[in-house]
Formats: sequence, structure tokens, C-alpha cells
Amino acid sequence: MRSHLLNDTTAEHYRRSVTEGVERVAAKLATTDRPFTGITVDALAPRIDGIDLDQPLHDTTAVLDELEDVYLRDAVYFHHPRYLAHLNCPVVIPAVLGEAVLSAVNSSLDTWDQSAGGTLIERKLIDWTARRIGLGPAADGVFTSGGTQSNLQALLLAREEAKADDLARLRVFASEASHFSVKKSAKLLGLGPDAVVVVPVDHDKRMRTVALAHELERCAEGGLVPMAVVATAGTTDFGSIDPLPEIAELCAQYGTWMHVDAAYGCGLLASLRHRDRIDGIERADSVTVDYHKSFFQPVSSSAVLVRDAATLRHATYHAEYLNPRRMVTERIPNQVDKSLQTTRRFDALKLWMTLRVMGADGIGQLFDEVCDLAAEGWKLLAADPRYDVVVAPSLSTLVFRYIPAAVTDPAEIDRANLHARKALFASGDAVVAGTKVGGRHYLKFTLLNPETTASDIAAVLDLIAGHAEQYLGESLDRAC
Repeated sequence: MRSHLLNDTTAEHYRRSVTEGVERVAAKLATTDRPFTGITVDALAPRIDGIDLDQPLHDTTAVLDELEDVYLRDAVYFHHPRYLAHLNCPVVIPAVLGEAVLSAVNSSLDTWDQSAGGTLIERKLIDWTARRIGLGPAADGVFTSGGTQSNLQALLLAREEAKADDLARLRVFASEASHFSVKKSAKLLGLGPDAVVVVPVDHDKRMRTVALAHELERCAEGGLVPMAVVATAGTTDFGSIDPLPEIAELCAQYGTWMHVDAAYGCGLLASLRHRDRIDGIERADSVTVDYHKSFFQPVSSSAVLVRDAATLRHATYHAEYLNPRRMVTERIPNQVDKSLQTTRRFDALKLWMTLRVMGADGIGQLFDEVCDLAAEGWKLLAADPRYDVVVAPSLSTLVFRYIPAAVTDPAEIDRANLHARKALFASGDAVVAGTKVGGRHYLKFTLLNPETTASDIAAVLDLIAGHAEQYLGESLDRAC
């Protein structure tokens, strides 16, 4: 079994095995003509259930053959231009190369003596991102597993900086369109059930600052502590961007920590033409960025940034076997001092490789393309009498609803939209997402693939309408 350990004696075995795997994936990517096969759980589960993990195949080729049957054939392929569903991006090749390197070397980014150059590369990328945001010379941060963890850590720091003797008095303000991780984080941080105050949004799905001001004033009058305001730069459902400058003013007025969840909108940090959409982000106390959303990186690649590096001390614990206190005075850089995680992948390498090959402008150009595509898609939807579109895009998301000419029952229209999404997924021709707006079911395009065209959007709209019309026709037949 030692022949499977990666070391100096097995380097050629490693080369052959990885090359064979890469060739399989490359062949699959080259021949994939739709984002999904439409396979059902009931059809796929027995294949996987039938595999006896205690009976290995002892052959890489045989295992790859099996993997084709249980995974590669039926995977959902985000690189396909008609995958239009969630915040999943196609990935750039330099990042995939970085993934291969970091997996093989297998550095852990918790301490210097496990990562060396990896530690310094991650720190360099944190500094680069902080400068792009404009957080100032005292800024710092650390890579995380994703936006949920970044939001959790940011709110942990905000809780500790609030210095409240009673956690029940703490309040967090977030818009009704903010990410669910805000409420989840509040619960994990031991805050009360009423800790998160939901602020209404305007017609463009942006936090209403007048309402925020009212809630902050009410909080102060009630003897409560405004722990943090979470502004969103790119909501999951709408891609909307809260009015950051106005929110920053209110946070300054009330001495409240300002966190910006830019997991989605962070692509604007590299934008060549739309950077001004997140003006005000430089005034945040903390910022979440997900490179694996709008920097075209493989999962996972995310970070939390802070204006004041000293606040990261709230996540610091020392263990004699790992990062004893003496290492601080010896100026040994241990990233575990800043992180909620201990063992942690060298995910920063993927972004490093991307920047060194493509440059920030290359990333920004790709993100600008999908933002421009969303603007084109908005025009198509606004001109199409079959659809009601909710809001003009701030980033690359479109939320809309099929509206049949001859049906007025909202519940029946809901069912038609739900059916259309399900039928489209089952066909494998395209993948779209769904959400609720005002209690009604809507469909959603999240456009993160620069290869997607306006013609793709138009074709998928026709497919959706066809499935919805078929459902309504069958429903009418049943009613008769």
C-alpha cells in the first residue's frame, strides 16, 4: 500500500494517475452539450448504494470508469453557458492549476512551520484585497471556507468590540434581503432570538436607510446596544447593493460596527467600469469577499478583511504545541492566530496563480461581461409580455416570473413557474434557480459565465414559457 503514498519514489505514479484523471475531465468538458443530464435521485442513488467501499478496485483506470458512472456523467456543469442558477462560476485554468499544486503539496496554513511561503502568499493577497477595498494601513484578514464563515467571524469581532455585559442587549441590523448566515451567526454567537433586526428594502431591494436610522434610534432609546449593521454588496436573490455611504454615516453616528457582506459583489473590486457601485465599502470595519463567486475561483476561496488588525485578537487562542505566545514576540507569522479554523487549505494559491497569469484586469473584464449580460437580459425580460421582472440588475442577477395571458389566479401562476423550473431541470437543457418575492414564486438567473449570451437567455426564456404553458394546458384539461 505504500506505493500509493505521494513521495519521491512514487512521483511517476502520481504523474500518470493525475494525468489520466485530467484527461477524463477534459474529455468530459469538451463533449458536454448541456449543463445536466436530468437524472433523478431515484435513478442515481442505487448506483452509489451498490458500491461496496470495503472492496477496493486496486486500479486507477477502473476507479475512473466507475466515477464516470456515479459522478462525471451526471454532474451539474457550471461551465456550460445555460447553467444560470446559483452563485456558481466557471473557473479559470490558472486557479485549477493552483488547486492541483496545493492539493499535492498539502500545506496547512495554520502555522509558519507548516506552510512558510504559503503563509506569506496568503498575507500578500489579504493586503492586496484590503488595498482594493481601501481599508487603510492597519487592515488585515484571513482566508476562510466561504461567506458564511466570514460573516460569522466578522460578527464575532463586532460582538467582542461592543463590550456588552449582557448579550441579550445586543442588536444586529440587516436588510430583509441579506444572507441567511446573519441570523445563523447570531444564534451561534449566543445572541438572543430578537438579536437580528430586519430592515425593510426599497423597490430596488436595497436597505432603506431611513428605516435603518429609525431602528438604530429605537435601539438606543430602549437601552439596547447596536452591535453591528450588515450591509450587503450583492444580495443572493437580487444582486442588489445597499447604499453603503449612507449606512457608513449612520454607523459612525451610532458608534456601530459596519460589516459589508460583499461575497457576491467583490468582483467589482477588479472591475474596469463598475467599481463605483460599491463606493463606501472603504468605510467598513469588516468585509466578506468570496473569490469563488465573482473572481472565477474553484470552491473554496473566501476571506474576511478588517479595518483594524488588532480586532482579530478576538479569534486568537494559543496552544503550546502549535502557536505558543512566545512566537508573537519572535515575529513568527502564524495565520491560526487570526482564524476560526486550525488546519486550513492553501486556497490562496489559486487566486495567486490567477493574478500572476491573468492580472486583476483580466478578472475584472470577465466580471464586467456578466454584469453587462445581465443588463441585456433585463431588456429582454422587460420587453417580453410573458414575463414580469422584479428589479433592474446591480450585478448579474435577474429575478422574474412567467405570467400567462389567460390565467389570473396567483396560486396557479406559482404552480406553473415551479413546474417550469422543475421540468427544465429534468430535461437537462438548462438550470435556473427560484425564490419568493412578496410570497409568490419567481425564477432567477444568476449570470456568472461570460460565455453565456443574450441568445442563450432568450432560448431559456422560451423553454420556460413552453414548460409553463404545457403545465397550464394540462391543468385546464384536468379541470374540465
